[in-house]
Amino acid sequence: MPEVSEQEYSHQRLQQVNDALDSGMFVYVRKLLQDMPAYDLALLLESSPTKSRMALWQLIDADHHGDVLEELNEEVRKGILKNINPEKLAAVAEGMDVDDLAEVFRTLPDSVYQEVLNAMDWQDRSRVEAALSFEEDTAGGIMNTDTISIRPDVTVDVVLRYLRLRGELPEATDSFYVVDRADHFIGAVSLSAIVTAKAETIISSLIDKDIEAITADMNETDVAKLFERYDWFSAPVIDHEGRLLGRITIDDVVDIIREEAEHSMMSMAGLDDEADTFAPVLKSTQRRSIWLGVNLITALMAVAVSSMFEGILNQLAILAVLNSLVPSMGGVAGNQTLTLVIRGMALGHVGESNSRILLYKELAIGFFNGLIWAVLIASVVAIWQQNLMLGAIIAFAMLMNMTAAGIAGVTVPLMLKKMNIDPALAGSVILTTVTDVVGIFAFLGTATLLLGN
Repeated sequence: MPEVSEQEYSHQRLQQVNDALDSGMFVYVRKLLQDMPAYDLALLLESSPTKSRMALWQLIDADHHGDVLEELNEEVRKGILKNINPEKLAAVAEGMDVDDLAEVFRTLPDSVYQEVLNAMDWQDRSRVEAALSFEEDTAGGIMNTDTISIRPDVTVDVVLRYLRLRGELPEATDSFYVVDRADHFIGAVSLSAIVTAKAETIISSLIDKDIEAITADMNETDVAKLFERYDWFSAPVIDHEGRLLGRITIDDVVDIIREEAEHSMMSMAGLDDEADTFAPVLKSTQRRSIWLGVNLITALMAVAVSSMFEGILNQLAILAVLNSLVPSMGGVAGNQTLTLVIRGMALGHVGESNSRILLYKELAIGFFNGLIWAVLIASVVAIWQQNLMLGAIIAFAMLMNMTAAGIAGVTVPLMLKKMNIDPALAGSVILTTVTDVVGIFAFLGTATLLLGN
């Protein structure tokens, strides 16, 4: 029996659910959805046309609604939330973690935000308001306040009795945080140390004081880098006075990394990283039109440069045939460098301290690559057209443009970063403009000088 991939299985299940929905077999659909994990349910909603989503949502067990909301793409979540009344949403919020609850509340329409808060009990309301007091992309915005803190002067026996009384540990607990009576963070004690220590052992003797606490205003990208660098499973979050506020766990960091990857991928195409695949046509058209318009403006700049050499193009038709070759090669070379630099900036490998070294390196790579391909294309053109001068012209233009592409691939993202513009979003458009203009100018300009009458 041939093995079915996870993706194929998901598509088969989606088709099965949609066919059952179209046939009005709602009891059967409810049964299909009953045993599906929250992630798969979210994937099912995101993969369904907008008109089917609320029908699917109503068939999902209400006990799973909170978990599914946590997993949903932000834009799809907004569409679902618009159709849930405040009382039901308040009930869904009861079992959710604080960090996930805050994320959901940030996507609520303003008209229902206060209504939902009013429908919640005071404890849940205070949890949400505390979480929303931090910026969304900071450690405070993604932390969970459900953590266990202990005093340094108690024994292991006291801690174990407290844990038994509590009955259930917070999700992904690998350590407990030690605080003083004013809740100032002192250090951490691992779960394994508690379990293996003797009952009479004082907690202070088990403290690992080398655990680094994260301040609540640290950017979430920097948090992810710390987790990656030190292989953390969790980390405490403190305020500027050192008081323990909560913790961040590895599952939160995985979400950050996934969102960063999606953002970079979508930004390269000028799209919103939270764009809904099945969003309405008009909304999608509006989004894409913005960057298509920007691209048109930059393309017109290249056309304007070409129009400056209309005379030589009329004299030698072969120049019009070859005109796109030089910008195309420069664009590919430049985007290779651009991608490398943006990745290096995201990982913290590239900054002002080493940007000059990187610039020299990419300049050299652009020059030598340009030289190799210049010789190759010159040979092809010279033999094809029986014109050695034309081969030399395109070789010179190729060398100039690929060298310029290497320089632009480094300088463009660094300049955009200084201007607080996302290099992943705007870098490719600017780079393409540079390689188009330089390539056309170098090729047609040199041809005009050497071949024009």
